[in-house]
Amino acid sequence: MNTPIEKNRRGIQSIEIGGRLLTALVEAGGPLNLGDLAKKAGMPAAKAHPYLVSYGSFGLIEQNPLTGRYELGPFALQMGLISLHLLDPVRIAIPLITQLAADIDQTVGLSVLGNQGPTIIYISESSYPIHVNMRTGTVMSIQSTATGRVFAAFLPIRQVERMIEKENKSGVAAGFGAVGQKAQELEKMLTEIRKRGMARVLGEPIPGINAICAPVFEHTGAIALGVTAIGPSGSFDANWNGNIASKVSDCALAISARLGYVDARSHTKGLER
Repeated sequence: MNTPIEKNRRGIQSIEIGGRLLTALVEAGGPLNLGDLAKKAGMPAAKAHPYLVSYGSFGLIEQNPLTGRYELGPFALQMGLISLHLLDPVRIAIPLITQLAADIDQTVGLSVLGNQGPTIIYISESSYPIHVNMRTGTVMSIQSTATGRVFAAFLPIRQVERMIEKENKSGVAAGFGAVGQKAQELEKMLTEIRKRGMARVLGEPIPGINAICAPVFEHTGAIALGVTAIGPSGSFDANWNGNIASKVSDCALAISARLGYVDARSHTKGLER
């Protein structure tokens, strides 16, 4: 007869086996069919399927009814977002970007680098309605959005190259317009972003919508967050020396300082506006 300890060991082992499926999905960074998912998790498809059914029952995994492929479900996203909210940088940033949104009366989003790319994790709305597919959990194009370009400018080049390659293969930026800028044009743009300490887009990829994003750095100098103001071009002053750009930059610098980044203003000091 099995002892209670042995039963407990089997229970833990079962969780670990199922966890391999979740790990495989996270590492894949996109939907997988049953065979590929099981192979990546190191188990037969027949063994993997019951786990996927159980995980699907409470939203950890979901299956696309059209393609039959599996991907992380809404509950997995909620857990991930809660974990991100528990990080000190996020807790520090939220009150500051909320105040920023009130000061400039524009929508302000806070983003982190997620598994799929720069991801919006918090939004403070303005009184100006904007009809944009930007919500908590939205992954921003690394090439065609101000948020994505800021992360591209301050992440390691090899990591950026992999993200761009993946985005180009997908053919469509997540939630936004076209991708696939030429390498020289992209590098020129990223160099300018590093000099100015922020990025902006004017009426692209979404006509009539402007956005400005500034990076937040942690104490090591690595980019931790992106602070993005977005709004209708008619009410959104996107000038480099305008009120919105100044306040977005000041907000990002203030968060960076709270995170122990001493030389935060070196990214914008002495630059022409």
